Formats: sequence, structure tokens, C-alpha cells
Amino acid sequence: QVQLVESGGGLVQAGGSLRLSCAASGSIFGTMHWYRQAPGNQRELVASITRGGFANYAGSVKGRFAISRDNAKNTIYLQMNSLKPADTAVYYCGADVAIGRRWGQGTQVTVSS
Repeated sequence: QVQLVESGGGLVQAGGSLRLSCAASGSIFGTMHWYRQAPGNQRELVASITRGGFANYAGSVKGRFAISRDNAKNTIYLQMNSLKPADTAVYYCGADVAIGRRWGQGTQVTVSS
């Protein structure tokens, strides 16, 4: 089974930037996603990207975050700029595979005010 490993989370001040990475252990032909979950909240979609590079974003991050994909490296990225305290959450990578959706273990992003 394909495994996903996220990295790049951390603590940053408001207005700062972080770049998350998600590396898959094998080729992913379906859409890949970034979701996030803050304490007490449901997991929400942040951004998605198809294998061909078509991306879509949640309204709350549009213009600040950018998702990208390197199919040769089986990796997606999330460049997060102009971070806000409201962006604080555990960020999860997801991949659509033949049997459903695979998830990574998550990486914590904390934005201080």
C-alpha cells in the first residue's frame, strides 16, 4: 500500500511562510490533497491538485497558498505565505488511489500572533 509522509511543519509568526511536502512511497495517478484540522474542528480541504496540475483551493487560503506537484518525485508541496493564526492546525496529505483515499500522519503548523 502507498504510504504518505508529510514534512515541513513548524512554528512561525503571523505573516511568515512555510512550505509543506508530502512524499508518496509509490506513483499516485489520482488527485492529491492537503487538508487541515484544528482542535475542535472538522478536517477541512485546503487545496487539491490533479496529476495534470489542475489545482483548486479553499476560499480562506486562495491567494496565499500554492499547491504544486512533482510526479517524477511522487511528491506534492504546499507553499503557505502570509500565514495567520487561524491557519494553525495539523495539516494532512491525502491521495486518491484505486481503493479509496490514503492519508499521511499529519504535520503540525502553528502560527503565533
